[in-house]
Amino acid sequence: MTDPSANGRVVVVGAGQAGAEVVAALRQGKYSGPITMIGEEPLYPYSRPPLSKAYLKGTSSAADLLLRRREVYEQHNIDVQISTSVKSIDPQGRSVALGDGQRLPYDHLVMATGGQARTLPGTVLAPNVHYMRTKVDADALRDRMTLGSRVVVVGGGYIGLEFAAVARALGVEVVVVEVAPRLLARVSSPVIADFYRCQHIDRGVDVSTGSSIEGFDHDQSGAVTAVRLASGRSVPADFVVVGIGLVPRTELAEAAGIAVEDGILVDAHMSTSAPGVYAVGDVARFPEVTSGTLRRLESVPNATEQAKVAAASILGRPRPYEALPWFWSDQYDLKLQVAGVLEHGHELVVRGDPRIDTSFMVLHLNRGRVRCAEVVNDPAGFAAAKRLIVSGQQVPVEALRAGTKPLKEALALT
Repeated sequence: MTDPSANGRVVVVGAGQAGAEVVAALRQGKYSGPITMIGEEPLYPYSRPPLSKAYLKGTSSAADLLLRRREVYEQHNIDVQISTSVKSIDPQGRSVALGDGQRLPYDHLVMATGGQARTLPGTVLAPNVHYMRTKVDADALRDRMTLGSRVVVVGGGYIGLEFAAVARALGVEVVVVEVAPRLLARVSSPVIADFYRCQHIDRGVDVSTGSSIEGFDHDQSGAVTAVRLASGRSVPADFVVVGIGLVPRTELAEAAGIAVEDGILVDAHMSTSAPGVYAVGDVARFPEVTSGTLRRLESVPNATEQAKVAAASILGRPRPYEALPWFWSDQYDLKLQVAGVLEHGHELVVRGDPRIDTSFMVLHLNRGRVRCAEVVNDPAGFAAAKRLIVSGQQVPVEALRAGTKPLKEALALT
């Protein structure tokens, strides 16, 4: 077995946002040992959020997606192996087996395998059913976004709604089908869900909530021509986009005997149950500090901060992951920013009037403390809300409800 050391080889499995941030943090921290990052896609690490927004709309290029240019990895002596699969991991022998038969030893291993789009049963072979996870997915969709074409979006979460917004902007006829009784059911308050439902309807999106899919009609080529709902409605479709969540890529960890439960289980330092092995990003299930529960978060800030924590552990400067979770969603001219962990049952305070305003916030309180904030088109308010959550201070609800002043002024935040 290789003896782990501060200058030993680091292997990062996964070349997405989390993997790229790990190798960057290591070199920024003066790590001098060899680093290898392995990715299945034929591309250097790129940003995924623009895929369902600017890239899909055609206002950004493939080059714009790249997190760093290829030359940057070369300058910092980072070996990036793209179009490469990992077949297995041997935690005892500290090595990974690649798809081509090569075995690569490691002293430290970081699992940044992310997730894959959850598939919709009965649609796998249909040539016009699409998912929204990779650049290849976005490229295939760009070719279908023509004026007057008809799309059925299955799933009323953030990915589905972001796609719907871009599609409407390009003149595509959109029907959103969501099995839950409202949009964004798992990830937002009813206030935010109702607001976005109205915004999409006002722009011509047909929103069908509480609707389960009974089946599909196909043409001779196998393409879906209509989506049949349990209500009896048949929705014509030129193509279908499925956005029903993410499945964490835990298969390598499971096969290696590493503890897994809806993600790879890690401690506050991103360490897994196997010595010298870490997990970060969408695949990691970690102890979330504000709620005290194990969570798996799918967001760029989460991936970036966890990567820094894992790198600190490898560098011999361990520190716990204590970052406040936050993320954003862009739909039409609306930017939603969310901080904290949303838990149903909290007291809600709405500042502003979402019936008439496109700038407002929803604060979630538990025993007088703000635990989560959903903020639309108010960057300054979002910054103030984040500070309130981090401080843990009790706040007068009356001041919060008085929405005529900016949040910072209402609470005299400094």
